[in-house]
Amino acid sequence: MGEQPIYSTRAHVFQIDPNTKKNWVPTSKHAVTVSYFFDSTRNVYRIISLDGTKAIINSTISPNMTFTKTSQKFGQWADSRANTVYGLGFSTEHHLSKFAEKFAEYKEAARLAKEKSQEKMEMATSPSQESPAGELSSPLTPVTPPMENINGTDEICDTTPNSDSRPEPSQNALAFAHSPAMTKHWEAELEALKGNNAKLTAALLESTANVKQWKQQLAAYQEEAERLHKRVTELECQSNQSPAIKSQKTELNQTIEELEATLRDKEEEMEKLKEELENMNDLMEQKDTLAQKLEETELRSRVLEQQLAGAEQRLEETQEEQENFRKSLRTMLELLDGKIFELTELRDTLARLIEEAS
Repeated sequence: MGEQPIYSTRAHVFQIDPNTKKNWVPTSKHAVTVSYFFDSTRNVYRIISLDGTKAIINSTISPNMTFTKTSQKFGQWADSRANTVYGLGFSTEHHLSKFAEKFAEYKEAARLAKEKSQEKMEMATSPSQESPAGELSSPLTPVTPPMENINGTDEICDTTPNSDSRPEPSQNALAFAHSPAMTKHWEAELEALKGNNAKLTAALLESTANVKQWKQQLAAYQEEAERLHKRVTELECQSNQSPAIKSQKTELNQTIEELEATLRDKEEEMEKLKEELENMNDLMEQKDTLAQKLEETELRSRVLEQQLAGAEQRLEETQEEQENFRKSLRTMLELLDGKIFELTELRDTLARLIEEAS
């Protein structure tokens, strides 16, 4: 039957940035078809997606792979053979859940197929455990995958291998298992597994180095956070000093009111003196003295008004500086929260990669 699609859906395709290992790079400008394929001749499941004629996903499902939902509409999995991480963005949560279910189902089928192949290899290489010819199945017998809907519709993708074409066990099966071709095949499989193990070891070492670097960055962020908290405390202390300025302003206002009251009293007194001046020439000297006092009072009043205006201006400038600093502080705190969130997300992703690698 060859390789046939068994389930398809549509999604936006992403790959992890190979340089930063933390940013997603879109590999498709729009949603493309993502399909599960089954190769009945090799019992292999693959995820394939094409953007025009370019293959943007070609990932063989292995038993140690894990598909992780990172949000309601986004999921990802790591492919050690391709040395990358694939991400898919779906239009609905239902499509994401369906894709994840199929991933787990075909992953389990791949695991069973691998175990079955290993058992056949052990049986073929152990003469003492040879089975009767009628009970030994051909190593090329396909594992029939389940039928699935395509693109979430009710149309059935009829790609099940025809059971009538399945070869019957024969006396030549054991001889085929001992053939040099099968020996070369398993040697190639062993070399591939060794290569994958080396890649996983390199990825683990790289991840360990990244963990050390991220720990240093986290320590730097924590020091910056402590410095910002100290600055906030200083600002709070400065803001606590504003009531003292308000108290001074109140005292100045009271003094001005007292001076205005005194000025009014002096004016009344001056009116009285003027009335007396009309009748008494000897009060002229007293009038001059009172006029001089009045001028001094007015001068003092102007000086106090200038002091009050300066105090009000300084208060406004202080309040404006505090407001600007608060805005700057909030911006820095938001930036710090974003960095901590990205670091936490990276740590979670790294933890999953280490778990998958182990």
